[in-house]
Amino acid sequence: MAVSTFHALAPILNNSTPSRRLEMKGLHQQRGVTGITMVLIVALVAFFSLLAIRLFPIYLEHFKVVSHLENLASEEGVSDLSDKEIRKTLLKRFDIDDVENVRAEDIFIEHPDRNTTIVAIEYEVRTPAFGNVDMVVSFIDEVEVNP
Repeated sequence: MAVSTFHALAPILNNSTPSRRLEMKGLHQQRGVTGITMVLIVALVAFFSLLAIRLFPIYLEHFKVVSHLENLASEEGVSDLSDKEIRKTLLKRFDIDDVENVRAEDIFIEHPDRNTTIVAIEYEVRTPAFGNVDMVVSFIDEVEVNP
C-alpha cells in the first residue's frame, strides 16, 4: 500500500507530470556561455592582444627600414657612392628615424655589374613574449639601385 501511495504522490512532489519529467531538453533550448568558456575566451583575447602589442613596434620599425631603402633606390647618384658612404647614409637616416635594430653589419652591398648596385638589409629582432619565451622576427629587404 505504501508503494502505491508513493507513486500516486510523486507527480505532486516533483511539481511536474510524469511525461514532463521524462522529456529531454534539446540543445536548441540551452543558451549561454559557461564560466569556463568565458575565462578561456578572455585568456585567448588577452594572449593575442599581448602578442600584437609586442609585435607592433617591430613591424613599425620595419616599415621605416623599407621606406628608407625605397628612398635610397629612387635617389640619383647613389650607384656612384662607395659602399662605406651608402652604409653611412643609411645608418644616419636610421638614427634620425629611431631605427634601433639595424646595425652596420646587417647592411650588405653588392655590385653584380658596373651599372647596378644591390643594397640588402638582413636583420632579426628578438623581443620577450612572456616569462622566458621570446619571439624572433626576421627580415630580409633588398633594393636594386640603378644610375
